[in-house]
Amino acid sequence: MKYDFDRLIDRRGTDSVKYDLLRPVFGSDDLLPLWVADMDFEVPPFVNEAILRRAAHPVYGYTYRPKRFYRVVAEWIKRRHGWDVKPGMINFSPGVVPALNMCVMAFTEPGDRVVVQPPVYFPFFSAVTNHRRTLLYNQLVEHEGIYEIDFDQLEAQFRKGVKLYLLCHPHNPVGRVWRKHELERLAELCIRYRVLVISDEIHSDLVLPGYKHIPLASLGKEVADMTITCVAPSKTFNLAGLYTSLVIIPNEKLKKDYDRILDAIHVGGGNIFGMVAMEAAYSHGDEWLDQLIRYLEHNYRTLCDHCKTALPQINISPLEATYLVWLDMSFLGLDDKALRKFVIEKARLGLNDGPMFGPGGSSHQRMNIATPKSILVEGISRLSDAVSSVI
Repeated sequence: MKYDFDRLIDRRGTDSVKYDLLRPVFGSDDLLPLWVADMDFEVPPFVNEAILRRAAHPVYGYTYRPKRFYRVVAEWIKRRHGWDVKPGMINFSPGVVPALNMCVMAFTEPGDRVVVQPPVYFPFFSAVTNHRRTLLYNQLVEHEGIYEIDFDQLEAQFRKGVKLYLLCHPHNPVGRVWRKHELERLAELCIRYRVLVISDEIHSDLVLPGYKHIPLASLGKEVADMTITCVAPSKTFNLAGLYTSLVIIPNEKLKKDYDRILDAIHVGGGNIFGMVAMEAAYSHGDEWLDQLIRYLEHNYRTLCDHCKTALPQINISPLEATYLVWLDMSFLGLDDKALRKFVIEKARLGLNDGPMFGPGGSSHQRMNIATPKSILVEGISRLSDAVSSVI
């Protein structure tokens, strides 16, 4: 079946963060929103149909996740990523961000050191600081346009004592798919210094052709016993509003520690429609996802081709995974406040400001390209016109 990702869907008036919060966040409704990390594409029809079938039943009482739910998840991960996950390793979270917070609560104590790698998804920071843990930066290093891990600094930090390491894998916002040799070096350091890893792999299904996602915990039992992996169908199938995610913990003791926090704050139940949607997506979603990835790759090439012609000054980090493009706009010579104003008032775009992603984010903007091509081209045109007006 051929799926239509070119279809324009009006999301205004649906209480959409991306569209209906433009004025509170940016001060204007007259912007093209290419910011919040959800997609402007309709959910797969088989997901919608499954939800409607369940909604037709007139009782929405308490539910549980049956054995087939865990089996479907394990089969998806094995099929897409070659990782043999046992159903007993799989646990629930209402989202990956809540999972990060619960893991910090479960596996560390106040004052413990936790490493993150900016520029990185900004909730990583608050997941550490909100619980009075000590936040350490292992800032990524840009080398000829490619972001790399500073392993020497990371080892020095581990050597001084680190309890937990938050890995963004694939990385948001720089779009990296970490290679096997990089993951093996990370694993070796974590094992040597006994550092637990929370691996946020929410974008693992959204890897562009030519690249391969390797789950960190799939590298062997020793690293698996020190890794907590977070995944979800929310980015893959545009289900973020259903707040249903998974936490995979091979180590039984660590799983019990996580369960203790999950039970203590009573968020383990989830919701009926999130469960139904996840099961449908992971059961029937391969063809839809393969077509989506090709469309995202085409959008990325469209962005690069247009910028090469009309905006050659912009440096675009190579996109290996996700649908979030990291734009270096330092050529404008603007400070971050002025750059934000320029993007809003001159380009009339709603993008994510680089500084929110921490050190290394200055002079950058993050653009969401998971939108119909016509909208993306309009966004590129607005940006091009704005740059032409000041250069």
